[in-house]
Amino acid sequence: MADKITIKAEKREGRGKNDSRRLRSAGKVPVVIYGGGGESVAAVANLKDLAAVLRSDTGQNTLFSLDVEGVGADDVIFQDRQIDPLKGRLKHADLRRFAKGEKIEVTVPIHLLGEPIGVKDEDGVLEQQLREIKILCEPANIPESIEYDVSELKLGDSIHVSDLKFDKNLEVHELPETMVAHVALVKEPDLEPAVDTEGAEPEVIGEGGEGAEGGDDSAKEE
Repeated sequence: MADKITIKAEKREGRGKNDSRRLRSAGKVPVVIYGGGGESVAAVANLKDLAAVLRSDTGQNTLFSLDVEGVGADDVIFQDRQIDPLKGRLKHADLRRFAKGEKIEVTVPIHLLGEPIGVKDEDGVLEQQLREIKILCEPANIPESIEYDVSELKLGDSIHVSDLKFDKNLEVHELPETMVAHVALVKEPDLEPAVDTEGAEPEVIGEGGEGAEGGDDSAKEE
């Protein structure tokens, strides 16, 4: 596991929109730390430090230490974020503080590894129905992803949540029978050209042929 990130922060004294704009123009982000049995703390941290956490492999599930000057350091995780819709930058964040032994429910991605036999040799296609899974664990044990090797899957084979391997410290919040992925047969396109009968003239029996009934009177013998 990578070393825990530590971010320095300052206690926030000002309030209001004008103060928030001033902080953002200075490259800082207002944050609120709460939970863990302690009082809420309003603080300010550097945007580049918080953005680096969000860009890491575990993203918003990353556990990091926020060291607020005059308050102390706490283990926190992103609980909620506000993003500027025009600039795409972080405007505000709620950070959840954890007491020792406290667990959190998070969503982690499922990564399928390898190429199935059913795809490589049997002209099948791998379809993944479940791409993320909810787990409950202590913040320090949050995995980057859940991986599964699908190389041995043949045409018609499938994997379910019960087939995935989880660390003993993780509690899975998904039904065991939920399908994760399967190797399906590729449906071949219909090569027969469609017959367009719309707009075709109806066939008239005897039209233009011998012995047609109701022919032209001029064709009758006088």
